[in-house]
Formats: sequence, structure tokens, C-alpha cells
Amino acid sequence: MQKYEYDPKWVINNAISSEREFCTGYQNPGASGNGYVTTIKLSTGLVDITPWEKVQAMSEHEVIKFDRGCSNIVSYDRCECNDAYIGAINMLTASSFSGLQGVIWGYDIAVVENLRSRKLYDQKWPSGDPNSEYSTPVYSIEPLLNATERLFGHAEPGKRRFNPIPGSMVVCANKSATSDPSSDVKEGWAFSVISLAILENRNSGSNLFIEDCDIIDINNPDGTRKTKEDVKAMLDTTLRKVTECTVLCGLDQHIKYKEIFIGYKVIKFNEKQVGCALACAPYVTLARNAVPQGMKPSKLTDMNISQWENALNLQPLEKIEKSKIGILGMGVLD
Repeated sequence: MQKYEYDPKWVINNAISSEREFCTGYQNPGASGNGYVTTIKLSTGLVDITPWEKVQAMSEHEVIKFDRGCSNIVSYDRCECNDAYIGAINMLTASSFSGLQGVIWGYDIAVVENLRSRKLYDQKWPSGDPNSEYSTPVYSIEPLLNATERLFGHAEPGKRRFNPIPGSMVVCANKSATSDPSSDVKEGWAFSVISLAILENRNSGSNLFIEDCDIIDINNPDGTRKTKEDVKAMLDTTLRKVTECTVLCGLDQHIKYKEIFIGYKVIKFNEKQVGCALACAPYVTLARNAVPQGMKPSKLTDMNISQWENALNLQPLEKIEKSKIGILGMGVLD
């Protein structure tokens, strides 16, 4: 029988990057060991098909419109740059687990203070299953998104912290959805959902990420148009679907999840725009200078994220306008 004792202190001691100022992608050479740090990011991006700078500078017959490829590139790039900065990386796609060799930033190390401040609902397990009387509390994932933002910083050069080193290979659990102006959906919303399910017994396997991204058409089949309230109801239902999916995956693995964190980002686009939504979990090794001087990395398991920031004399990050980064659910859409 397999036996393994999960030890976050051992993991983080073996998950330090070769770089001082940057995190690096997991499996990049030179790390302190075979551990990794899991981070969580939800982002949206928006681009005008005809950038306004060109409209001002050119006459009507000279205006250049982006094709689908260019629109996809810029909108996705803005997802990477908005909120927690992971710009200019080579994103490699992995499946969606954080297991025995990983620690979760904001949960296992540099713990975010308000982690369970917003309970959303309880997720029941299927009837007839040995766990059918068991329910898993579901919380907003916003504190964990904020923790990643506080690790990586923002895109502006003076506001970056320990973002993944530009040009590096970074393994990420990721999905995205991008609107297509050549399709029948000319106006609507791009959304991304991510959930993280934490094992009841951390020795028994892996924590689970699920990502779900899509485009919502503003037009209904009957000719009416969706309202903000309609979209919010659809997204809240999507959260329920994702957590139901989560417990079914738990049944397949013969494990229980003690808690789930979930949320969505959504942004509206019109017929002259392309919207993109990204859900991802970058697996990194921690920048050497992200460990306070004279401290062993394992001590990060005993610190909350504010204590970590204070130990490094990091200045507070400014909040970003919602119009630039989309709306974080569950809430009223602006």
C-alpha cells in the first residue's frame, strides 16, 4: 500500500528558483528541488478591432481592422498582463492538479488572512454514495486570486514583484475563451471560472483545479436580449455545475474534498471589440528574494501574506479599475 506524508515545509524548501528577482516555471533548471508553488489567476482582456489611435490618425478608407488572429493575440496578452502579472511567458498546458509535491500560495504558505470570509454555499455529494451525507463548503476564490496578485505584482514596471521571468517556460493549468467577430455572436460576454478543491486528507492524493471558459451571446433565440441579471444567473449556475463536477471527480478518485474555492471573471464586448477570458494556475518555483533574508523557506508556512509583505518591505498594490479587468463574481455586473 502506498504511504506518503504530505509536508508543506519540505515542499517549499525544495521549490526555490535559481533566480533572485523572478519566479520560474516548474521544471526549469537550477531549482532547489522537485517541489512547486501553485498560484491562481482569473483574467479578462478586451481589444478594439479597429484601435482608436489609428482611427484618429487615418481617414476612413485607410483605417486598418484587426483580423481574428491579431485580435486573439492582443486580447489574450491583456489577460496575461491584467491583475496578477504573468506577461511575456511561454505558457505550457498541464492538467489541473496540485499534489504531494506542491504548495498553494495563499493557502499553504503566505496564507491570506480572509481566506474563508465569504461562504457561497454547501456542495452536496451524490445520493447513494458512501459520502452522500457529506457536504463540502464552497467559498469565494477571490482571496487566493488576490494572493497571486500580491506575489507577482502588476504589469507596470514599478509595480512588479516576483513575476515569472519573461520568456521562461511556465507550466499552467489553463483554459480560455475568445469571442469571434466573424461568428454570429457580435455582442456579449466572455467569462472564465476556476475552482480549487482541497483534499480532506492531504496525504491521499491531489487537490483539484477545474477551469471553465466560454462566450455568452447577448441575443436570445426569441429575439430578446440578455440583461446583466440574466448573465449573473447563468454564471452562478455555472459555478454550481463546476462544483458538482468536482465532487464527481472526487468519487472517481475515492477521495473527499474538505472545501472548495471558486469564482468567475466576466467582461462585456460589443460588435467592434474582441473579448477574452482566461483561467489558469501557473506552477512556479519561488524567487529567492521572495524569501525574507535569513529565513528558511519553510518558515513561510507559518506566515500570513501581510507578514510576508512586511518582512520584505513591499509597498501596497493599487487597485485596478474594473473596466480594465472585468468583474469578479459572484456580484452584480457593472
